[in-house]
Amino acid sequence: MMKFRFRRQGADPQREKLKQELFAFNKTVEHGFPNQPSALAFDPELRIMAIGTRSGAVKIYGAPGVEFTGLHRDTATVTQMHFLPGQGRLLTLLDDSSLHLWEIVHHNGCAHLEEALSFQPPSRPGFDCASGPLSLARVTVVLLLAAGDLAALGTEGGSVFFLDVPTLTLLEGQTLAPDDVLRSVPDDYRCGKALGPVESLQGHLRDPTKILIGYSRGLLVIWNRAAQCADRIFLGNQQLESLCWERSGNTLVSSHSDGSYAVWSAGAGGSPVTQPTVATTPYGPFPCKAINKILWRNCASGDHFIIFSGGMPRASYGDRHCVSVLRAETLVTLDFTSRIIDFFTVHSTRPEDEFDEPQALAVLLEEELVVLDLQTPGWPAVPAPYLAPLHSSAITCSAHVANVPAKLWARIVSAGEQQSPQPASSASSWPITGGRNLAQEPSQRGLLLTGHEDGTVRFWDASGVALRPLYKLSTAGLFQTDCEHADSLAQAAEDDWPPFRKVGCFDPYSDDPRLGVQKVALCKYTAQMVVAGTAGQVLVLELSDVPSEQVVSVASVDLLQDREGFTWKGHERLSPRTGPLPWPAGFQPQVLVQCLPPAAVTAVTLHAEWSLVAFGTSHGFGLFDYQRKSPVLARCTLHPNDSLAMEGPLSRVKSLKKSLRQSFRRIRKSRVSGKKRAANANSKLQEANAQLAEQACPHDVEMTPVQRRIEPRSADDSLSGVVRCLYFADTFLRDAAHHGPTMWAGTNSGSVFAYALEVPAAAAGGEKRPERAVEAVLGKEVQLMHRAPVVAIAVLDGRGRPLPEPYEASRDLAQAPDMQGGHAVLIASEEQFKVFTLPKVSAKTKFKLTAHEGCRVRKVALATFASVACEDYAETCLACLTNLGDVHVFSVPGLRPQVHYSCIRKEDISGIASCVFTRHGQGFYLISPSEFERFSLSARNITEPLCSLDISWPRDTTRTSHRLRESPKLSQANGTPGVVLAPGSRDGSPGPARSKGADTPEPPEATLSPMSIDSATSADTTLDTTGDVTVEDVKDFLGSSEESEKNLRNLAEDEARACAILIK
Repeated sequence: MMKFRFRRQGADPQREKLKQELFAFNKTVEHGFPNQPSALAFDPELRIMAIGTRSGAVKIYGAPGVEFTGLHRDTATVTQMHFLPGQGRLLTLLDDSSLHLWEIVHHNGCAHLEEALSFQPPSRPGFDCASGPLSLARVTVVLLLAAGDLAALGTEGGSVFFLDVPTLTLLEGQTLAPDDVLRSVPDDYRCGKALGPVESLQGHLRDPTKILIGYSRGLLVIWNRAAQCADRIFLGNQQLESLCWERSGNTLVSSHSDGSYAVWSAGAGGSPVTQPTVATTPYGPFPCKAINKILWRNCASGDHFIIFSGGMPRASYGDRHCVSVLRAETLVTLDFTSRIIDFFTVHSTRPEDEFDEPQALAVLLEEELVVLDLQTPGWPAVPAPYLAPLHSSAITCSAHVANVPAKLWARIVSAGEQQSPQPASSASSWPITGGRNLAQEPSQRGLLLTGHEDGTVRFWDASGVALRPLYKLSTAGLFQTDCEHADSLAQAAEDDWPPFRKVGCFDPYSDDPRLGVQKVALCKYTAQMVVAGTAGQVLVLELSDVPSEQVVSVASVDLLQDREGFTWKGHERLSPRTGPLPWPAGFQPQVLVQCLPPAAVTAVTLHAEWSLVAFGTSHGFGLFDYQRKSPVLARCTLHPNDSLAMEGPLSRVKSLKKSLRQSFRRIRKSRVSGKKRAANANSKLQEANAQLAEQACPHDVEMTPVQRRIEPRSADDSLSGVVRCLYFADTFLRDAAHHGPTMWAGTNSGSVFAYALEVPAAAAGGEKRPERAVEAVLGKEVQLMHRAPVVAIAVLDGRGRPLPEPYEASRDLAQAPDMQGGHAVLIASEEQFKVFTLPKVSAKTKFKLTAHEGCRVRKVALATFASVACEDYAETCLACLTNLGDVHVFSVPGLRPQVHYSCIRKEDISGIASCVFTRHGQGFYLISPSEFERFSLSARNITEPLCSLDISWPRDTTRTSHRLRESPKLSQANGTPGVVLAPGSRDGSPGPARSKGADTPEPPEATLSPMSIDSATSADTTLDTTGDVTVEDVKDFLGSSEESEKNLRNLAEDEARACAILIK
């Protein structure tokens, strides 16, 4: 039972107000490519694009920085989407045949997306006027007519219904049943067969009364809505897949399930057309797969475009994902690496224009979006300013670099432009340019670095809403891999037909798993970086503006130090190439340090001012002087019983005998400790006293629970020697009078090693230090009593502030550290935070997170939080992410809890493991393999979409009466669930995400950012689930659910009351 004791009087109101000015939790924007896309739409007037997903999310994109996100109430797949041209409204069809109308509305000058109306088709028998019941329950295709005021719905039963879009109500008496069409069909074509589902509906660009209807059986009908009769009938016999109506209305193109397409003449005439003008199977004569979609676009030059997906020879290329572009005699087969969802062309849609003149082709794939410039010879790909596939190779690590100097930024951008130069003749630009970005230019540039499974490191512009790719560094060229010979054979064997052209950058297959990047570190002042990999490779690279050809120095560091009894059973090391190697402009490797055994690197840090790099694996850590290209130190951290560390991550060998032995030891320990904690005779009396004290205490006194008892960890646990963190600092280690360079290392068993370094000082004004050797001497060795893994180490100066980065103080880019007062070292383990004084290393203060909160530390970072109310006031705090997905913020060096928020679901282990904090109180974590969720803990430093869209409403007065209420969303701020109304709620208030500079900020329960909805994809992307569910977790969950149901019930009553008022 929890017992309570008095601690102190209630919190200081002044401090509480300051907390509101410093801290605020917001999920702001989702970076990357939407997970599992399922539908695509484009508005040619507003130049905006929409993508729907299988989880019911709707994302609208315009110019860089213009983004809107919506989420359907039900988790259903978005199967079709259609923009109402120029109105900023979007009609979505879900796989349950429900229709939803979304609106982009403006509040206080900023736009956001709201669901206005929804429509569930009736499914009672006989409603379809057809023989089969429940015919409307499955809508197969949607067509917008009359500038978006009317929608035609094709169904599985073969009927076509008409819907009034502004009200989403069915129009009675206008249903077109299959029998109405069959009356115009010759008897010999009917022969008792049904027409099948409606596969395609097409509208006439210049005559809105005409509709082209395509049935699955192959029948095509031009239906005149005004005359209620069929104008033309085309008696096709092949199963229909897709239709396209040329803009003049004189030509139809149909695609079929056998891989063929047919061109029909729709000129004047009353008799049914039995044969097409042209019928061809482009990749025949052997059986081909279906052509799923086809487009016809004409040009003033007379050469029209035919663009279609599928149709590949079934036996030889049936597994390819292709879009073919045919113009005159030119055929290009665009070969993609993931499934094709949909595609569209950017072309003229004004009725007065005679030709389409397509400018670009946009293809939405399951894993990326590719845009091709159709006006430039060769049809090159257009670089995307956003929506880049983060997971083109699986992400293995990430890091954030804040306040990047302008000079380094320009050099990285230049290196990226040299990697993918555009043709001189290309006038291509990104065609999706709708809306205006109202966000201010970022005050500082931020880089997000992602390491990948194929040995690449990608640089992303994370300064704003659009995550823009800048540069890609590849380390695979330094090593010999087994796949090169196979690739050359495959290329030689490939024929010239079909004319395949590889397009897109998504490539999930890694040449060699040992190439995977595990850790990255970048010095933004010297443009040097370290990339460490899975096979123990540590590369030191330097940025160069010109290509070069040079030899890379190779050195090895044995971390076992000839210790006997250990044999490495894991993978081999990568073999480096010999001789001079060509390197393009960008980061070029200077030194390769190979750890032995070649285990995955678990920690790395770089100090460019001292020209030192430290690295650690599961066996130990090393220190390397990359200026002299010589090792300085190697230390083995293995425990004598730690044989599991010798098997490696790619080894399948596991010791069953050892696992059983460890399990029995844990059981025996738990029994012994349980006996020691047996209840004594006075336990009932103590419980009664605790209850009396709880009843008698005043409400304004803060109570703290007695700490949980934490089982001590065994010294011989497996993988106890894994190095978790490394850190360089200029501080006091030997005595209190002299400070100097030090290196700190923390391990999985709670050990901390501190080394004093003798680094030759550089001459005054010089960049490089002398060539004398660096020496390292063990100064302190600390063993934490609870033996929890050490997650992070940081040294605080005399004022309690973190030490600046290398070169920051010497170049007057940061305030010089206080070297007069006593320094302290902050050691963060998985269970507690502790501050020790230096150089004595005596405990100063601590906070036992696991004992107080029942969770473990996963990620920590020191961040600066600026105040909203005062420009000059800021505090440095410790941000911590736990294994339950909560974010805690503590003061430094006092380690007092400030705020905590629920950020990530505790079951989302991959999201928690991928989290990275920034120096200014923001963070990123993966909500799917292709998307980062960005969040902010700072009340001032928030990156969120602020944009507007020029839209024209045909009827402003009628739309408000049909507005749906926003669905309630649960906020987990400070762990307290509450109903949050999104902007555009009943009172029409905008509900801003924050009030900058306001004296009385609104409580977090009443506000919500336009983009701060929980991701629609996060629920489906958990890689694993945790098993440590406690009784307290279940109670908390049940309590929050009851409160949520009560809030939802109250909201429903309010809505019913509001509807009753409208009816009166």
